[in-house]
Amino acid sequence: MNLKELLGVELPIIQAPMAGVQNHELAVAVSNADGLGSLPCAMLSPEALHKELSALTAKTSNPFNVNFFCHVPPNPDAEREKHWRQTLAPYFIEVGLDVNAISEGAGRRPFSAEAAEVLEGFKPPVVSFHFGLPAPELMARIRGWGGTIISTATTVDEARWLEVHGADAIIAQGLEAGGHRGYFLSKDLNTQVGTFALLPQIVNAVSVPVIAAGGIADSQGVIAARELGAIAAQIGTAYLLCDEATTSPVHRAALQSDRTKLTALTNVFSGGAARGIVNRVMRELGPISPDAPEFPLAATAIAPLRGKAENMGSGDFSPLWAGQNVSGCKAISAMALTRELAGLRSDFPRN
Repeated sequence: MNLKELLGVELPIIQAPMAGVQNHELAVAVSNADGLGSLPCAMLSPEALHKELSALTAKTSNPFNVNFFCHVPPNPDAEREKHWRQTLAPYFIEVGLDVNAISEGAGRRPFSAEAAEVLEGFKPPVVSFHFGLPAPELMARIRGWGGTIISTATTVDEARWLEVHGADAIIAQGLEAGGHRGYFLSKDLNTQVGTFALLPQIVNAVSVPVIAAGGIADSQGVIAARELGAIAAQIGTAYLLCDEATTSPVHRAALQSDRTKLTALTNVFSGGAARGIVNRVMRELGPISPDAPEFPLAATAIAPLRGKAENMGSGDFSPLWAGQNVSGCKAISAMALTRELAGLRSDFPRN
């Protein structure tokens, strides 16, 4: 199966879905450049999901991807939550907030029948997943409108599992990637390896197409991934400075500083391992904290700290998601960047 048959696009570039730093505008720009734009949906209510898809489909007729999580929500642990809030309490006092006044946030939702109901009205051509795959009946609904299903693997075992359970293509997510690890069979971080070590192993282990992700920041990286058997490259970090991204001012400033030399996997922002630029709360509490509640419960308590600190111009408590290679970050349009990543000149139309 070639790229056009699988994803319906001309360029071997998939914009990684990045919750918190984008909306439909980034996905539209990439899809209109003949790459595959992606909309992160795990933090959207059904109403917000409908609104974003309406805006997206009004601005592009090209294929696009919608992304969801498939995690099993953990049982709340009152004692662990209480301890986590006690751990964060000194920071709340420092910025003038009441740790006892924390309200529940939107959270990260696993894919559901309610979300599938919204999607059926738009029939997105590609639906991708993080943390495994949804229940067979939900996958059948996607198949019903002709949707292609892809999901993330961080190990060969996960790739084999995804193929057996019906994925049409697999994203090989290397350790360099920014944001959340897509692992689901094991949370042992020692199982996680780099993109160009993982990619050929997965290509050799499965018969479905493979997409490379992690540390790819320019056209040379895309070429290298394809030489190792990938059908396309999924790229996130390089888009963080684009005009259409909603990346916060403190995040943009960090991406343009020498702080990008040090990224780490941390669980202090959500409870799940995710790569970001090292900041104060990561240094002081982690980066991996045994006190953090299970994913995604840790996010609720730290969210007010983030908001207050960012209003004060500080990213001390913000998830400054970024991969290990920020060299491709450019403050240009996402359409221009997509063409550059594909090895095309961005100032001329494609033939």
